[in-house]
Formats: sequence, C-alpha cells, structure tokens
Amino acid sequence: MNENPQLAKVRALLAKAEDKAASPEEAEAYFAKAADLMSKYGIEQAMLAEARPETDELAHRTFDIKGKYVPDRAVLLFAIGNALGARNVYWTRTDYETGKRYRRVKVYAHESTLKRIEILFASLQIQAMNGMAKSRPQYGESVTAYRKSWLAGFASSVLRRLSQAESDAVKEAEAKSTGTELVLVKREAAVERYFKQAHPKVKTAPRRRLTGTGWSDGRTAGDRADLGSKRIGSQRKALVG
Repeated sequence: MNENPQLAKVRALLAKAEDKAASPEEAEAYFAKAADLMSKYGIEQAMLAEARPETDELAHRTFDIKGKYVPDRAVLLFAIGNALGARNVYWTRTDYETGKRYRRVKVYAHESTLKRIEILFASLQIQAMNGMAKSRPQYGESVTAYRKSWLAGFASSVLRRLSQAESDAVKEAEAKSTGTELVLVKREAAVERYFKQAHPKVKTAPRRRLTGTGWSDGRTAGDRADLGSKRIGSQRKALVG
C-alpha cells in the first residue's frame, strides 16, 4: 500500500534536516514544516477514525534500542511518545550474541500515532547524534557524563516543542470546526485503557540522575529541531521484570 502523501513529504523534509551540510537555520526550517504537516496528519486521521474506527485502530510497536547511549535514546523515544499521547513500557534485556544490555520499549497508541512516532524517532536519533558529536564538554569533564546530560536536554526540548506544536494544531482545527478537542480526549482515554489492560501492574520508572553539564547545550540543539505534536501531561512508565 502506498504511503500517505503527507507522511511522504514529512520524510523528505526530515531527510533534508538530517543532512550534515544543512545549516542550523535550514534544519530548523525543514523541521518546522515537517512539524506542521505531521500535526495536521494526526488530527485528520483522528477525525476520520471518529466516523470510521477501523481506519485507525489501537495497536503497539516494539523498539529494540541497542548500541551506544541506550537509556538516553530510550528517553528520547519516551519524550516523542508522551508528547503524542502514547503510553510506553520498557524492559532491560541482554543480547546473548553480544552480551550487551539493551532496552526493549513497547509503545501503545493508534496506528497513525505509531507511524508518526516511528518517523520522528528515526530522524531525531540522527539529529541528536550529529549534534552531540559536535559539542564539547568542559575541560576535565567526563565526555560520557556530558553527552548523557546533553541527550537529556535534547529530549526535554523535543517533548516541549512536540507538545506545543500539537496543541497549536488542535486550536487551529477547533477554530475551524468544534469537536476536535473532544475527539482527541476520547482517543487518549482509549489508549490509556488499552495500555492498562496490557500492563495492569506497571510501575513508574525512577527519576534518572545525571551529573554532566551538557543539558543546556542539548536543549539548545533540541530547540533547533522544531518539530510537532501534543500534550505533555503524562509520565513515562516502566515495567519491572
């Protein structure tokens, strides 16, 4: 099946923003346009599903996050999912071929939301890693500690900007036709029920403690990655086991 034209445009814009040759201003412009298209796509799918629920059913996706900075990249995924109204659960696993630990994250949402999360996470990981590699810690500071705090700052900015972009899109849609906000509230409640049915004993993950000084640098870089989505008010959750 062919991809939705709006999502195809979003992928093309994000690819341009990921290009190392793009200036920060160019990358920001590409991401801003991608945010606008992404948010409008989400609302259109939500309103269509209100009349035809089969067009956008509840589902889940599993992300196995391996390699470097695994917990930090997982936090970025949590930020994207939370901003778009998804629910997350994770396990820490061992890859028995390499002996290394990794995170298995399962994200619950409607299909259209999961598509947006997949696209954004793939792009933002590249954006984050490129930006982090160009940043430098203070003299004598641990590079690892700096980079972990940098990625936390980046994820914080992404959460804030995605949430704002989604909120703006809802206000614009509500101004044209009332009922949009109510539909989205109903969808978020449906996601919450779906998640709790799958994980009735889920626990909230403990707050991470980072010591590096890179948080503000990472947040600034996240500000340049100006893409869009929904409401903040949800905590990431972790399943212990």
